[in-house]
Amino acid sequence: METIIETKDLTKKYGQKRAVDHLNLSIQRGEIFGLLGPNGAGKTTTILMLLGLTEPSGGTASIRGMDCTRNPIGVKSIVGYLPDNVGFYPDMTGRQNLRFTGRLNGLEGEALEERVNELLKRVGMEEAADKKAGIYSKGMKQRLGIADVLMKDPEIIIMDEPTLGIDPEGMRELLEMMRELSKSDGRTLLISSHQLYQIQQVCDRVGIFVEGKLIACGRIRDLGKQIQKENQYTLELEAFPCDDRLLAEICRHEAVKDISKEGNMFIIQSSRDLRKELTEYLGNSGYTVLHMHQKGGDLDEIYRLYFEKAGQSNENNRNEKKTSRRFRFPARKKSEKK
Repeated sequence: METIIETKDLTKKYGQKRAVDHLNLSIQRGEIFGLLGPNGAGKTTTILMLLGLTEPSGGTASIRGMDCTRNPIGVKSIVGYLPDNVGFYPDMTGRQNLRFTGRLNGLEGEALEERVNELLKRVGMEEAADKKAGIYSKGMKQRLGIADVLMKDPEIIIMDEPTLGIDPEGMRELLEMMRELSKSDGRTLLISSHQLYQIQQVCDRVGIFVEGKLIACGRIRDLGKQIQKENQYTLELEAFPCDDRLLAEICRHEAVKDISKEGNMFIIQSSRDLRKELTEYLGNSGYTVLHMHQKGGDLDEIYRLYFEKAGQSNENNRNEKKTSRRFRFPARKKSEKK
């Protein structure tokens, strides 16, 4: 695979604060890469340095071998940028806005009109094309924004919070367009977002960004496996009856580190996967399994665990710990272990 976007120790300081702290990142041609993190993590600052719109305090950023700071014009010629708040001239129609962008990129006459019509059709904006952009919804502006970006036929598209404020149907259409831009067109997409569920559906790889640092990077399934290996397995188990006999069976496993109970559901933290053993016990002992789920494979859980690993926490997690009932049991002697 060809590396098309690369940063080496990329750093940006504002006074004593490091907005981006020695970022090392490689993005391959044709992939959809999600840069994930909370507001203020440094995602937008990173994008601005990639676009040559702000200079780094240290390190380098390059796109297709071009230094983003020294050759911003060359970078902009192959990169399309969709900001989080797409701006159009409100008194011009969608079609007129696209014509304006096309002329800025050297298109004229019949070639310009063909390109405008083609892109309006592609993003599903034909019916609204001759209405003023000032009355467009957020989703319509995002679709027109993609058409606007595609006017210069870029190799790379950078999107900053593209799904923010879009309704479910508009979200579905936008995600489908992202897939098509990558898989059908062969373009490279860098998507900055804090909306994890949507990003999980389209990204080939993700990078988790916290306080200017890239704390994890890879395919979602690989990050999930790594978290389990480094941290622990977390199993949600709900069975009927939910009694002391079941609790005692769970506690006797030497791999169990901690158990909490939320309603009728046990949250079991262990050093290995206990699903097979517990399923056999439940089946042989007359229990009915109502719910069993090994956490860690979805992006929300991966993000939370890496976020906590980086020394962060959120209010929801604190509240959950206050309301859950925990079962503590003394450490076993070696002779007591299975």
